[in-house]
Amino acid sequence: MPHCIIEYSSDLSDKVNDIMDAVYTGACSSQLFEEEDIKTRAIAYENYQVGSSSASFIHVSSKILSGRSSAQKAALNHTIVSHIADLGITNCAITAEVIDIDKESYIKQKR
Repeated sequence: MPHCIIEYSSDLSDKVNDIMDAVYTGACSSQLFEEEDIKTRAIAYENYQVGSSSASFIHVSSKILSGRSSAQKAALNHTIVSHIADLGITNCAITAEVIDIDKESYIKQKR
């Protein structure tokens, strides 16, 4: 855990590996998870609008098991956004959210 799902505007496709690395590094820096448990994936959007323009965007949803405090969730978002911002991408809205996964109903199976 967590599942870090990056949604981004397709004009940033050439930077997606750097963005994924930044999200992974941010999640690691939070010290809330073991490095090997962090899962990161990205989805590009061809059609999008940011306000009245077509500015670039990056949005990260971190799905984590319930039980973390609001302060821990905010710190996770802060570290992820900071690492993305360090990439120096301009004209880009960067946002992040944490989504709790109910511990009692979550199932994981390894084969």
